Amino acid sequence: MGEKSYIPARVTRHARAAAFGVIRDGARAYERARCLPRVLPMLAGHCHGPEPETTRLIVRKLADAIRRERRLGRAGHWAYDLNKHLALTQAWEAESRQAKSWEAKNWEAKS
Repeated sequence: MGEKSYIPARVTRHARAAAFGVIRDGARAYERARCLPRVLPMLAGHCHGPEPETTRLIVRKLADAIRRERRLGRAGHWAYDLNKHLALTQAWEAESRQAKSWEAKNWEAKS
């Protein structure tokens, strides 16, 4: 059996806070036309479309890509790219926020 390495909780907390900070700041700076083609080249032509359907499609595709990248990372695969994983997560965060704002506006319009 392999030995487990124990990382102090303090180090884990600081690493997690740093990662969330990077994701939060990247999501704030996200611009769909500039960033999306870099993280999901296959969706480059679908950046502009009827809202909110386009945003929902992009969120689904980003979630799928994050799952694939996470699987690579957990498996220790040589093709895993932490920067890609962070960029996908930042894009997903920004697009999800946009989708939620569309839903809130739609909810208010119905009320």
